[in-house]
Amino acid sequence: MFLDLNIFDYNQQDHIDSIILKGKMSAMTIEQIINQEVSEWRQSEKRKWMLIGERYYRNKTDILERQRTAIGASGAKEPVANLANNKLANAFTRKLVDQKVGYLLGKPLSVQTGNEQYSEQLKAFFDKAMMRRLKSLGKEAINKGIAWLHVYYDENGALSFKKMRSEEIIPFWRDEAHTVLDAVIRVYDVEVFEGTQRKTVTKVEWWDTQGVRRYIYSGAGLLPDVEVGDVGGHFTVVANGKEQPMNWQRVPFIAFKYNEEEQPLIELIKSLVDDYDRNKSDNSNNLEDLPNSIYVVKNYSGTDASQFRKNLSIYRVAFVSDDGGIDTVDIKIDTEAYKVHMEQARKDIYEFGRGVDTQAENFGGDKSGVALKFLYADLDMDANLMETEFQASLEQLRWFIDTHLYNTTGVDFSNEQVDFIFNRDIMINEAQVIQDIRNSVGILSEETLIANHPYVTDVKAELDRKASERDEAMPKSTFNGLLGEDNAKGGDENEQD
Repeated sequence: MFLDLNIFDYNQQDHIDSIILKGKMSAMTIEQIINQEVSEWRQSEKRKWMLIGERYYRNKTDILERQRTAIGASGAKEPVANLANNKLANAFTRKLVDQKVGYLLGKPLSVQTGNEQYSEQLKAFFDKAMMRRLKSLGKEAINKGIAWLHVYYDENGALSFKKMRSEEIIPFWRDEAHTVLDAVIRVYDVEVFEGTQRKTVTKVEWWDTQGVRRYIYSGAGLLPDVEVGDVGGHFTVVANGKEQPMNWQRVPFIAFKYNEEEQPLIELIKSLVDDYDRNKSDNSNNLEDLPNSIYVVKNYSGTDASQFRKNLSIYRVAFVSDDGGIDTVDIKIDTEAYKVHMEQARKDIYEFGRGVDTQAENFGGDKSGVALKFLYADLDMDANLMETEFQASLEQLRWFIDTHLYNTTGVDFSNEQVDFIFNRDIMINEAQVIQDIRNSVGILSEETLIANHPYVTDVKAELDRKASERDEAMPKSTFNGLLGEDNAKGGDENEQD
């Protein structure tokens, strides 16, 4: 059996050296690696998409930054203030993300194992707070491609978990499949006060299996963060009245991925959402700006070509010379083409975003189970891929829990079989399901039937209640039967007397 902690050694450099000696970084110090990686990370496409994903989830789409322009005297576009500039941001990203999270993680995760003692221990960790944390991790993973959970001990010595912001984490993977971590850099900003002045300070942490190194960015580069401790272990324990730094044998960060490629949802649908926002806003602007016709004023001179274009764009008036008079040119908005385009754009967003459009024509009605499965096919497929990644992450999380339990109780649960069951929140035809359960009585076990009943949330609790009801009903009927016989006999005797 293992004790997967090791005592921190301030002079131990083996693991750090193994990273430094790899590839092009072989001649670099740990500080040089941090400087280079942080600089590249802040300019990277991956981090940029993380921030875009977060922004679009909050419905801060690009349309909100758009200006109305018109062709100016120079022939270039110039901002104009007297035209309608409606900015209609449509929260497709938020709906798709919440739909996926609600579908896969909306119901509590079931953690099943045959060892009752182990089961009780796991329940203490997978409580309501952990379920909420998993939902938050799911949202972060979909928005940013990957989410991070940090394992630590709180001030009371309890094993705890914290979701980190993905754009703050720079991982060093040991393998191409990104399954094993060698180290992690965390870079983040904090606000501090120097006297009465508020100041933003950038902090950097280097985590590996040998502990953590903490730095502060300054004009002179990286400086040790002596305020909180520049070098330390993953956590500390108190032995013989003294604090002793300790480390896990793994980097205490767990990646929860949306997909194998760590690609956020927004990369797949941003251009479609922008197109929908732009055309919907343009249509709103046209309805507000355009009159039913453009005025053509004849026999009026004094405007050059540039002024003509500007007048036409801004005032919808064209000044010309020859044969005085005023005519109108009718303007017709092609509403049918607009409608067709917007309908197709909406379909594309849900098609490539792998979601369910609740406004689709085929959504309503009392559908059969087969029809509902077909309607949810894309969402279910995306949930399958995400669940595969989350299952692997939960196994890594379990490693930390098992190690903690062994080190605190001496009991080894690492060889126990554990199943993490995602209870998906799919829309079902409840009447059909209940009827199918009735038809299966005598064919399937009672536990299977109860597990598939739409009103049951805790199968074990429901089985216990059923057993209790049977136990209560049986003695009562037996007692009544005996009492009835005794009364009958007593009545006969009285009659004989």
